[in-house]
Amino acid sequence: MSGLVSVDFEIFGHVQGVCFRMYTESEGKHLGLVGWVKNTHGGTVVGQVQGPAQMVEEMKVWLSKEGSPSSRITRASFSNQRSIDKLELSGFSTRF
Repeated sequence: MSGLVSVDFEIFGHVQGVCFRMYTESEGKHLGLVGWVKNTHGGTVVGQVQGPAQMVEEMKVWLSKEGSPSSRITRASFSNQRSIDKLELSGFSTRF
């Protein structure tokens, strides 16, 4: 058991045009996680984070409660959480 997990997320609310992706990337790096984040055509932000379980849990709290300073998060959805043997991604990036 490596203690590494991967989880997908989708964040709802006023989360586009408020630097949400930039702050998410910064917070992910700060917590030592890898992953990606991107805007959707539906006005949400989606992504995936991977790393130590405790840090991923902290990121989930940040994504659902904090976000970028100008964002207004109404709902955070997390799916496909699973244990992984090793990181499947490298770095933390914004996708387009």
